[in-house]
Amino acid sequence: MRPIYLDYNATTPVLPEVLSVFNLYASEEFYNPSSGHILGKRVKEALEEFRKVVADSLFAEKEEVIFTSGGTESNHLALFGILTQHKRAHLLISSFEHPSILNPAVKLLQMGYEVDFVPITPEGYVDPDEVKKRLRPHTKLVSIMLANNEIGTIQPIKEISSILKEREILFHTDACQAVGKIAVDFKELGVDMLSMAGHKMYAPKGIGALMVRRGLNLEPLFLGGGQERGLRAGTEPVPLIASLAKACELAKREVSAEGERLKFLREKLYQGLKELYPELYRYGDPERTLPNTLTVSFVGRSAEKILSELPEICASTGAACHDRKGSITLQALKVPPEIAEGTIRFSLGKYTTLEEIERTLEIFQAYFKK
Repeated sequence: MRPIYLDYNATTPVLPEVLSVFNLYASEEFYNPSSGHILGKRVKEALEEFRKVVADSLFAEKEEVIFTSGGTESNHLALFGILTQHKRAHLLISSFEHPSILNPAVKLLQMGYEVDFVPITPEGYVDPDEVKKRLRPHTKLVSIMLANNEIGTIQPIKEISSILKEREILFHTDACQAVGKIAVDFKELGVDMLSMAGHKMYAPKGIGALMVRRGLNLEPLFLGGGQERGLRAGTEPVPLIASLAKACELAKREVSAEGERLKFLREKLYQGLKELYPELYRYGDPERTLPNTLTVSFVGRSAEKILSELPEICASTGAACHDRKGSITLQALKVPPEIAEGTIRFSLGKYTTLEEIERTLEIFQAYFKK
């Protein structure tokens, strides 16, 4: 029987509609948008239309979209693009950010910048008051993820933004895990920069974007031909950009209904697992968590052992992009070892069905009866 894929937070399949657009611009409309001839100009016009589609999906302006290779590059551009403009600067991030924020922060620390880490509440949230307490006169940038990639908790970005605006401190959010799963409004969040990644929302790997508030200047990571307002040199990957635009268009149209569907399936999975294993521990507040994400601990058991003995269930003991030193999130939460060891992240997606959830529960029922 085909394995049940419950790891959509790690990556998503490319939708047929998205793949169709990719193929069109890879094989037929393959021209370089920087070329001066009529075919290049035609693709350039299409590229700008794709930029508008991405911007509209996030309630941003077209000029605020900078295409990148994905979330990691977007996060690097946000952090280094701001802080390297200053000889002395203070960066503030949460203690459970994605490695593509944490590791650049460590590098900036080695370069002589000051970095602080905001602790997380036991429930998995950043307290805006804790952010306020850690601000310094020379704090130049704060970066807090919109939704945690391991436990799905949605952070109070708007509240934090209000605090930072009073101090005129720049604010970046890594929204890679949130875009496509919940409605995201760039302007309403009040952030200056926002990262997104295509492969988390049914577009191919290798494409993403950094939303940069109009009027904000960044130092580029790459120097070259001046594409993307001089912030991202290199010939634009139009097939990938077209794919991202199509995925954004579909997500904007479907996010509300799909969120409700996934939330229903998530709760069915949770209730079923709780009945089978009463000691089950759940991370986060269900009402402030991504609708597709259920992270639980089978307290007293080994998650790795469970998944190794249930190869038909494709879930995760942590984020797929982390190394094997352990979960950053669980360390930040200071979860006791007996809870941390049993932690599994189930993340649902567009192709997850009720039948799959029921089959998952049947598999776990048989497993716990052994």
